[in-house]
Amino acid sequence: MFEAEVPAKDVASAIIGIEEKFKQDQFSFELIRSGGGYQFLTKPAYQASIGIMLKQQSKRRLSTSALETLSIIAYKQPVTRLDMEQIRGVNCDYSVNRLLDKGLIEIKGKAETIGRPILYGTSSQFMDYFGINDIAELPTPKDFARIDNEIGEEKE
Repeated sequence: MFEAEVPAKDVASAIIGIEEKFKQDQFSFELIRSGGGYQFLTKPAYQASIGIMLKQQSKRRLSTSALETLSIIAYKQPVTRLDMEQIRGVNCDYSVNRLLDKGLIEIKGKAETIGRPILYGTSSQFMDYFGINDIAELPTPKDFARIDNEIGEEKE
């Protein structure tokens, strides 16, 4: 094993060099900062071609109920199953189990309330899946605001 000290500025400089190299058109992938680290990912322009070439189907999408549950967990974490069910108004057992199976959420501990229910939060795989580095990068409710009178002429 090599046990050499490498200055952080040298590592940062090397990463910048790699990023610049793979931004060139001759490469079908690029270095992306994701989930607190770096990954080589296919450039968007090549994804469809590579999918056809490999004859792969795109990943199965999450169901609406799973997405709703995942959204609650992402924005309210750490959160109990009861909290999720109160927000959604329906049982969340199946969605929570599917999200755990996919590794998008994880158990964060137990609440200090009666019965000590399990607390859930997002995982590092969630960050990778959605291409974010921090929960603070999630869209805020104002990002979803609808513009009044989108179709017609502007009111005077």
